[in-house]
Amino acid sequence: MDVPSIFHFILLTLASFRLTRLIVFDKITEWIRRPFFIEWTEENENGEPETYIKPKDSGIKSWIGELLSCYWCTGIWSAIGLYIGYFYIPAVFSHVIIILAIAGVAALIETMVHFFQANQ
Repeated sequence: MDVPSIFHFILLTLASFRLTRLIVFDKITEWIRRPFFIEWTEENENGEPETYIKPKDSGIKSWIGELLSCYWCTGIWSAIGLYIGYFYIPAVFSHVIIILAIAGVAALIETMVHFFQANQ
């Protein structure tokens, strides 16, 4: 088996980063996470509503909820999926990996811009 070049390793790393954030945090994938969490809203000390979530209490939904709430765990599975796809279905996964890597770099740049603007 060929080991990825440093360039492909960086692409896979950035793609895994972005896919993990997409699954665990992004609003667009909330529908994937919803069946595995209990959600409730409470008022904070300022009278504003705050929504909280936690994985369901038992069974497979609890296990999947724990996985989806842990970016370290989801990151492992994202990396495994992308790496396997990179080797076995490169015609499809090379495009997915590049798109996710570009989005990952864009997310990092956006984070740096917000950080520098907040600290001016």
